Amino acid sequence: MLSSIAPAPPLAASLSVRRPPATAAPHVLDAAALGDHLDRLMRAALAMCGSRADAEDLVQEVCLRVLSKPRVVRDSDLAYLHGVLRNAFVTEHRSRVRRRTAPVEPSDLEHVVADRRWDPELGALARDVYDAISALPEHYRDTVVAVDLLGMRYSEAGRALRVPEGTIMSRLARGRAIVARRVREHD
Repeated sequence: MLSSIAPAPPLAASLSVRRPPATAAPHVLDAAALGDHLDRLMRAALAMCGSRADAEDLVQEVCLRVLSKPRVVRDSDLAYLHGVLRNAFVTEHRSRVRRRTAPVEPSDLEHVVADRRWDPELGALARDVYDAISALPEHYRDTVVAVDLLGMRYSEAGRALRVPEGTIMSRLARGRAIVARRVREHD
């Protein structure tokens, strides 16, 4: 009677095994193309740091790290630069106990507005949004910066932050909700 019972499949076969996403072919980061990403890096750094001076220092640190030696990149250049930006922020700015040297001023955010005519209301809103992003918990802030400020796809952000794509979508929704609530409360 026992011989008619089929053996159980191996446990690994019965569970869905999550494989890491396939990465692009490795290539050397084009140092000359770094300038193409400076605006995005600056917006991301400004959201992370909360002050223009600290953001400029952070972007400068990223450039120094990237240009110091040739870099082999497995993902997109932007995903790699986001990782360098994030790591530089963690090592350099977390130790400062998140103190702000100066609040984000409207003149710091002029490059955020596509139309060069300065709108004070839009500037105040941008300042509130950047302040709210910089105050987010780290995992939400990193996700919002990667997707909303750097323009990374969910899969690209997931690889850069080393989390599943579903986690990116969840963190992004929660992070955006927190930012929206804080901006509404500020008004």
